[in-house]
Amino acid sequence: MSKDYSDRTIQIVLTMTRFSSRSRCSYPLLICSLVGFFILLRFSSLGSYKGIKDVQIQEGYDELEEIQIPQPRGTHSSEANMLIDEFLDKSSKLRHIFFPDKRTNIDPRKNTKDDSFYYYPGRIWLDTDGHPIQAHGGGILYDEKSRMYYWYGEYKNGPTYRAPGKNVARVDIIGVGCYSSKDLWTWKNEGIVLAAEEKNEAHDLHKSKVLERPKVIYNENTGKYVMWMHIDDANYTKASVGIAISNSPTGPFRYLYSKRPHGFESRDMTLFKDEYGKAYVIYSSVHNRELHIGLLDEDYVDVTNVMSRVLVGQYREAPALFKYHGIYYMITSGCSGWAANEALAHVAESIMGPWETIGNPCIGANKVFRVTTFFAQSTYVLPISPGSFIFMADRWNPDDLGKRKCLTDQSFIQIPLQ
Repeated sequence: MSKDYSDRTIQIVLTMTRFSSRSRCSYPLLICSLVGFFILLRFSSLGSYKGIKDVQIQEGYDELEEIQIPQPRGTHSSEANMLIDEFLDKSSKLRHIFFPDKRTNIDPRKNTKDDSFYYYPGRIWLDTDGHPIQAHGGGILYDEKSRMYYWYGEYKNGPTYRAPGKNVARVDIIGVGCYSSKDLWTWKNEGIVLAAEEKNEAHDLHKSKVLERPKVIYNENTGKYVMWMHIDDANYTKASVGIAISNSPTGPFRYLYSKRPHGFESRDMTLFKDEYGKAYVIYSSVHNRELHIGLLDEDYVDVTNVMSRVLVGQYREAPALFKYHGIYYMITSGCSGWAANEALAHVAESIMGPWETIGNPCIGANKVFRVTTFFAQSTYVLPISPGSFIFMADRWNPDDLGKRKCLTDQSFIQIPLQ
């Protein structure tokens, strides 16, 4: 199958943006940049394809890359490590750029001329009650019935500690938070829509366990809102997906069960629903060595026997997918715990593959910023209108580098993708 790449590019721009509440997807001119300059992330050579034929989904499709990407297992250049150390130092100027203090909070309640009414990537974003939004590792659902956006994510508002025996930084489960908005700017806290289990230590959602990266999609056939998430034990050995359902986007969600999809371990995961109503789960597997893509059943509460193994040997996690002009795109992160690393972009004609890795989508700034994805990690790509998307990422405060003991001190990156 021949491929012809044009010079067409898609850009992701880190900006100060004032969100408009007039329509679902109205965005003004991008007028300012982070740290005084424009930071551009671009998918280079994401060209048009010629001679595309229908690719039949095959069970157990195994993709073996001819060119292996070096395994980014937490290693950086000495220059990058020095910058990360400064990034984690509470007293450094760099830290206050990436984790600004409360005086710079984004507060949509204020209709003022100061910059608290503008969106800056990385600043603490307040909800309509004036509290920081707690929706980490999550995604946003647009609900056609209510004509509202719903932002779901991990509610991390507790102390960070080391998992026994694994030396992995974690926070006890509180639950999945939900926020609603008509304009992607003012977010109302709808509360915990899937809560932790306080007493039953054997339950998947017991507070001592792990719940990460919740995503919600709507099933038109059943009328249910379906949530998938990464479920694990405190030692990260369970490596499963969990499924919950609700009659309402604001919950409560009823937890169904957990499993290892297709018999494989599953950690960082996301959901993707296409325009035909087919839904897929994408998850890191085999000790994060590869990604698996599985077709869901008609109710979206289980996988079918259709699965592809992709990006084999590349050690990628935190997948975020979107579709543009009939082509599938995916942004992934390297595997380095909570530490920053290099994003990669991938492209495919069929969601089941084969997927081609086309390199780091980050441009601008300097090399250290690019190889750390500007100190953020992908979580979701939100379509807001035909051809328009928002790239969502988390800026974690990586406790495993030993400088700070609070995983909840983190911020969100939401970037228009052009």
